[in-house]
Amino acid sequence: MPAGCSFGNVPPVNGGTMNIWEVILAFLIVVLILVSLLSNVLVLICFLYSADIRKQVPGLFILNLTFCNLLMTALNMPLTLAGIIYKKPPGGEQLCHIVGFLETFLTTNSMLSMAALSIDRWIAVVFPLNYHSKMRYKDAALILSYTWLHSVSFPIVATSLSWVGFHHLYASCTLYNKRLEDRTQFMIFTGIFHSFSFLLSLVVLCFTYLKVLKVARFHCKRIDVITMQTLVLLVDIHPRLVELSSIVPINAHWGVISKCLAYSKAVSDPFVYSLLRHQYKKTWKDIINKMLKRSSINSSALTSESQNRNFLQGNE
Repeated sequence: MPAGCSFGNVPPVNGGTMNIWEVILAFLIVVLILVSLLSNVLVLICFLYSADIRKQVPGLFILNLTFCNLLMTALNMPLTLAGIIYKKPPGGEQLCHIVGFLETFLTTNSMLSMAALSIDRWIAVVFPLNYHSKMRYKDAALILSYTWLHSVSFPIVATSLSWVGFHHLYASCTLYNKRLEDRTQFMIFTGIFHSFSFLLSLVVLCFTYLKVLKVARFHCKRIDVITMQTLVLLVDIHPRLVELSSIVPINAHWGVISKCLAYSKAVSDPFVYSLLRHQYKKTWKDIINKMLKRSSINSSALTSESQNRNFLQGNE
């Protein structure tokens, strides 16, 4: 929206102005931070509490995904919020480079973790009798090693070529090329990055879930979660490809909205992959029942002690 068409202005800390849309987007990011922290911490609590969850191979992938989401929530989201308010790199260029490196790494890592989870689901559903021989802890560790190596390679290249910085379109520290002479190379890098990260993960999810879908239909099982997991991946397809190929400039508000959609993945992942599943629900019921039972025992002990005191005082 043009600057002259704002619906209202709110003074930020730096003495500038925030229009009403920036205030709404800032509030949205605050909500995303709070919900993401709560949901991902709940997943960690379930993982630490339940020995059954820790024994399962997919637990390693979920733990890695939760780790990526928590770091994204704790580091990148607050700095995007600060970028909306101050409209400049929060904490200086050096911190911005570190955060931009982490954003590329964490986003790619979470994508590949989703692909790993889909492969695990495919093997479990399509090859149930061979699952324990095909997907062991050793195999999961090898897959995770690849995801980390794959995820760290692209930000290393981008940082070495100075293609990380504060992008005003997204109010974030992310992949960004300021030099016009590097535009072609940056476009090639961006295309390869998206092809081998987002597109690769999407192809893996589509292939594995189509196979799972056939079995699910045969056994008349629900496929809502499978569909949701594929949709979660789509919100992380970065609009930078549109930005590079588009002749018409993209409004900064749309850029920040796209960033919020990408951040919403950190909120939805815990529910899609963990908290809505039967085992995690059961774990939370056990935790709550244990807490209520302990509270009931403490309350009964205090009541009994109070009654004994009243009895002794009455006899005196």
